Amino acid sequence: MDAEPVGHIPVLAEPAARLLAPAPGEVVLDCTAGRGGHAALLIPRLSPGGTYIAIDLDRDNLAFARQRCEPIAAEAGVTLHTVHGSFAGARSVLDELELNRADVLLADLGFASNQVDDPGRGLSFRQDGPLDMRLDPAGAVTAEDLVNTLPERELADVIYRFGEERLSRRIARKIMEERSRKPISTTFGLAELCRRAYGPKARGSRIDPATRTFQALRIAVNGELDALDRLLGQLPVLLADGGRAGIISFHSLEDRPVKRAFLQAQQDGWAERLTRKPVVADDAEVAANPRSRSAKLRAIRRLGRDNPDPPGGAGG
Repeated sequence: MDAEPVGHIPVLAEPAARLLAPAPGEVVLDCTAGRGGHAALLIPRLSPGGTYIAIDLDRDNLAFARQRCEPIAAEAGVTLHTVHGSFAGARSVLDELELNRADVLLADLGFASNQVDDPGRGLSFRQDGPLDMRLDPAGAVTAEDLVNTLPERELADVIYRFGEERLSRRIARKIMEERSRKPISTTFGLAELCRRAYGPKARGSRIDPATRTFQALRIAVNGELDALDRLLGQLPVLLADGGRAGIISFHSLEDRPVKRAFLQAQQDGWAERLTRKPVVADDAEVAANPRSRSAKLRAIRRLGRDNPDPPGGAGG
């Protein structure tokens, strides 16, 4: 264990711990365990007798988190469960473990630094690698599949919808031109096509012209927004009375549905918002971990049984 670096610094860990306030004996549902950073901080707070459920799509990271956190849980007298899969099935996870509700739910929608930094995952264009982008390496569809098979209009729609890329049609056209000659199979190859599509506009762009297209393809490959919608829909039947849910997002496509869902939960009377405005990283955290700069944490608390589940609250 000591020989392998953690490879990831969890964002907004202390603010999340303060807001969600896990207590002895409670059940925590960690929907995105990653390398176990949040878990290592929260598990001791459940001592004695608590339960910590760690879910993640990345089997290797989940195994690392289990190895890292098992000694912490054993020392604290906390039961640790690790589950490989998507948080879209969170209700099924509780059912399989014969647990009714969670007292704390946490979802960090970012991905681990070790995933980004591994060129073999294809999540970044800082290094060349295969055009993969799967968070679960066993997933059926890769980014290479999408860029080489989607019709031009559908590809442009994906880039626009999930990347909010104003030049989506131009980028899709450039991809079509290139793939008519040869398949597009590398991160460097796709990034260069995006830059060429921008042309002179690239000089005035504050971010690399490939950024939004890479985000869009990653979201599409992993079904990220669909999974988030399913999780938000299940919150009423995941949280116990007084249960707290915190979600950390990294861009507006994630933050907007979280903000809307939490506001609706309060208006429907089954929860109250613990954050009117999102909690963001302070200067010290940003200096120590620049990837925390775009993180936003929102949280709610479930009210008691006299505030019933809203209609359709079970979600998908």
